[in-house]
Amino acid sequence: MEQRLSLITLGVADAARSSAFYEALGWSGQTPDGDVWFFQVGGLVVALWSRAKLAGDSAVTDGGGWGGVTLAYNTRTPEEVDAVLAEAEAAGGTIGRAGAATFWGGYSGVFLDPDGHPWEVAHNPGWTITDDGRTLLAD
Repeated sequence: MEQRLSLITLGVADAARSSAFYEALGWSGQTPDGDVWFFQVGGLVVALWSRAKLAGDSAVTDGGGWGGVTLAYNTRTPEEVDAVLAEAEAAGGTIGRAGAATFWGGYSGVFLDPDGHPWEVAHNPGWTITDDGRTLLAD
């Protein structure tokens, strides 16, 4: 198996509402049937689909709680962290943790999408964000 990730599917209560939230953040998506939405995010795809359907398709029991996954969006500067958090809040997200200096020498905050999926927005001074948006680990 190659070391890569192709798709992340978020289980949501209302796919249309969640799609509107991500579109308000400036993302552009598409839906083949009004049931699932797909967003091209760099070299991978983020999908929004019914939480119940996703649980069934993934062969898991949905306990209704947090699934133990946090998504992340890395920025080029600490100031961009605060700008992204403000954009997410204006789009209808909830700020879980305001932007602040971290113990590891960076700067980060967290927003939650309408279904409670956490997104860390972080600036890591040891990583590079390329012009095309790829995040590269330090050498």
